[in-house]
Amino acid sequence: MSTPLTPVSSVLPTGGGQALINPADTLLLLLDHQAGLFQTVKDIEIDDLRRNTVTLAKLAALLKIPTITTASEPNGPNGPLMPEIHEAAPHAVYVPRKGEVNAWDNEDFVAAVKATGRKTLIMAGVWTSVCVMFPALDAKAAGFQVYAVIDASGDPSDLASRTTLARFIQGGVVPTSTNAVLSEVHRTWNRPEAGELAKLYGLVSPNYAAVMESYQKAQDVVRQPK
Repeated sequence: MSTPLTPVSSVLPTGGGQALINPADTLLLLLDHQAGLFQTVKDIEIDDLRRNTVTLAKLAALLKIPTITTASEPNGPNGPLMPEIHEAAPHAVYVPRKGEVNAWDNEDFVAAVKATGRKTLIMAGVWTSVCVMFPALDAKAAGFQVYAVIDASGDPSDLASRTTLARFIQGGVVPTSTNAVLSEVHRTWNRPEAGELAKLYGLVSPNYAAVMESYQKAQDVVRQPK
């Protein structure tokens, strides 16, 4: 049996990054982002939820972070997965389930997660209180470091979302946001993907797109011949 490779450390000599996500040890799990379930979400605008989910998928594709998607029963009333995920992340692996509400109850899903050899899981899904919370708590109990992306997930009410957040914290799951995940794995503008990463900030924060546009315009003016 081969020994899993030790992930490349993202900690700098200064100690920077010690408490942050290491992209080399990270797996993105997008759970049950299904068209039918979207209609029940009340704690976040659906456009924001979809846009943040696509941002995570594009980030994973850009930085080559393995990605797994799943749905409990896409042929039922919960509907199919939003197509934008696999359009944004063609490398994502879809693992069908046999009706299990909790993805961690499905042997194929857990096997796919473990096969990556990665121990840091970034999860998002609909509903947060069920489709994210159940596998997140089970994965944490199994020894994984787990992050739950709250604004790429959705719940039927603000109360459900707040209750879930409290249970995440009690269970050792780290609540986070799309912007925080993007920034944590980005780390520096001194990298070849900087231009594409800037576009992702424009997705997660449309006002940042305006910042980039004004900067680009200023650069164009500077370059004009006198």
